[in-house]
Amino acid sequence: MSKTNNGFKSRVREGSPFPRGATWDGLGVNFALFSANATRVELCLFDLEGKEEIERIDMPEYTDEIWHCYLPDARPGQLYGYRVHGPYEPEKGHRFNPNKLLLDPYAKGIVGEVEWVDEVFGYTIGHPDGDLSFDERDSAPFMPRCEVIDPAFTWGRSRDVDIPWSRTVIYEAHVRGFTMAHPDVPEHLRGTFAGMMTGAVAQYIKSLGVTSVEFLPIHEFVQDQRLLEQGLRNYWGYNSIGFFAPHRAYMAGDSVSEFKEMVARFHAANLEVILDVVYNHTAEGNELGPTLSFKGIDNASYYRLMPEKPRYYIDDTGTGNTVNLSHPRVLQMVTDSLRYWAEEMRVDGFRFDLATILAREPDGFDEAGGFLQSCYQDPVLSQVKLIAEPWDCGPGGYQVGRFPPGWAEWNDQYRDTLRAFWRGDQGQLAELATRLTASADLFNRRGRRPYASINFVTAHDGYTLYDLVAYEEKHNEANGEDNEDGHDHNISCNYGVEGETDDPAINAIRLRQVRNFVATVLFSQGTPMLLAGDEMLRTQGGNNNAYCQDNEIGWIDWDHSEEARNMIDFVRRVIALRLRYPILRRGRFLTGKYDENFGNKDVTWLAPSGEEMSVEDWEDPATCSMAVLLNGSAQATGIRRRGEDVTLLLLLNAHHEPVDFQLPEPPDGYIWMYRLDTAHLEEGADYRHLSNGTHEVESRSLALMELVHERRRQWSRRDPDEEDE
Repeated sequence: MSKTNNGFKSRVREGSPFPRGATWDGLGVNFALFSANATRVELCLFDLEGKEEIERIDMPEYTDEIWHCYLPDARPGQLYGYRVHGPYEPEKGHRFNPNKLLLDPYAKGIVGEVEWVDEVFGYTIGHPDGDLSFDERDSAPFMPRCEVIDPAFTWGRSRDVDIPWSRTVIYEAHVRGFTMAHPDVPEHLRGTFAGMMTGAVAQYIKSLGVTSVEFLPIHEFVQDQRLLEQGLRNYWGYNSIGFFAPHRAYMAGDSVSEFKEMVARFHAANLEVILDVVYNHTAEGNELGPTLSFKGIDNASYYRLMPEKPRYYIDDTGTGNTVNLSHPRVLQMVTDSLRYWAEEMRVDGFRFDLATILAREPDGFDEAGGFLQSCYQDPVLSQVKLIAEPWDCGPGGYQVGRFPPGWAEWNDQYRDTLRAFWRGDQGQLAELATRLTASADLFNRRGRRPYASINFVTAHDGYTLYDLVAYEEKHNEANGEDNEDGHDHNISCNYGVEGETDDPAINAIRLRQVRNFVATVLFSQGTPMLLAGDEMLRTQGGNNNAYCQDNEIGWIDWDHSEEARNMIDFVRRVIALRLRYPILRRGRFLTGKYDENFGNKDVTWLAPSGEEMSVEDWEDPATCSMAVLLNGSAQATGIRRRGEDVTLLLLLNAHHEPVDFQLPEPPDGYIWMYRLDTAHLEEGADYRHLSNGTHEVESRSLALMELVHERRRQWSRRDPDEEDE
């Protein structure tokens, strides 16, 4: 059955239930939509401008709970949506309303934005029965349209990038915020994928030495009604509505090929692309939220509902709903999405927002649950980088270290320990030693490797690195929530003045602490992650929750001060050192145990006296200085042979006074050579001089030394990328 407004009636074939979504095969388009509880599905076609609904086609076939048809006259660029019929029984979990135009969950292109009017809700706003009422108004004039795309793209000489975890340095960035204020990006390209692939941008990222750019969400997302009413916007994008479509506002043109071209450009620069993905919830909210897609297609299948009261949603995300990955078709949708981005779009990995939810079955978190097992056995997904944010606000939500082999995880314990140590908090040394060596207490199980620990001090959620050393209180007034949003436990310090100051002594301490944080992250075992902009001392004015600040607060400022330029150079130097020395990124957990075969330890913890740390040293709450000796001759792999790496000495002093360190006695013919000193960089001192005996480490500073033969006194000029593993 077909209803038409223009006299033309599309030819309709049965089509196939696979693949899901709208698929152009070169001759026509196959449409397939999952709904287990619908009684009828109408495919709505729109004119090229998306203004007029020109035809409605009853989906003629229903196979294995998939509604499907084939239109031989349809072509790429066709705009469409669905109207789904079925029971409107919220108290039984069903919210079908054919008056509401719905987005295809598999849509690979979405055009337009949601207009926040009463018509986009499935119930009648203001009705005394609330969401139990039924709204008969048409939502189509206020809804985006799905678009049939042509997936053809010539990758040409583009090659895959295969950066091993041991060499990975992650750079977390925002597509829009990274280029909105960039002077070398044409204005019409700023804030887009095209802007990100501008020569100056890609060259800058590559110049830092990072290997992998992790983008905040780029799936199609919805602007929150509440934020728009306040003159704000959903800047971060954690409000997905389309798991296959790149966010249209991030496209300078009208083709999804723009994203593919960006990936190709990054790969040409030997940079990986990792996507921050949000499969735990959607933009439809709770029972009082709008009906945009999943809720109207099959609410009872797509969402986790309260078992005894299916009118209401389980909210483990804090956003109103939770996607039901326990349903096989929903699980299939998510894994299909991941494979699409990995194979068709050629991204190199994923960071999963609130990943605990994805592994939560009805009985709780399960590391052998459906989603994790699906990734584990999948020939595509098991080969890309998988990174979990291992917590949520649901029951048993904190699961750091509990994800299975093949996964890496954000390590918030690393973050908090480093913040506390460098702030000078007492009693941090034992915890610090564990975190510096890839948190074996959390990750050393089931054959997992040190890379499983994603080490960071700052991320998009929270202070920037500069604000961490400039503010002791959050300043989120611009968010319109009376400064009640955002974390209160920031473990920060302002060193005497809240915010900006002209005091040179305070600014010197702040800059040194920023260098300390960067150097510690890069010199720790595990996988380092840096927040884009931290290397140029970006500030958000103390805002630690800039999720709604699509403006100068959230954007990167490219007008660099001299201090910022010095900091960029410092970050480049530290990343180069990490890549130069394999011992900083070993594939096995360091244990500190004595190896009788080789007569050494892989790591030795030393007190400033030069003696090994005693029980008393570890337990002394006032002690905040120690040395870490990384022995390059220690066994590096499972093969029983002596290691061939250099030996490094890391000196850490979080005390507010200088501390004298007794350097370990070097073997005959060897001497300690400086490679980095965070205390003297701002004075321009030559930190590459040689040293033996006792060395004074300045207050709140870090030094890295290499054991070298006396004949090798000159700094090696070999490219770090050419160093042997």
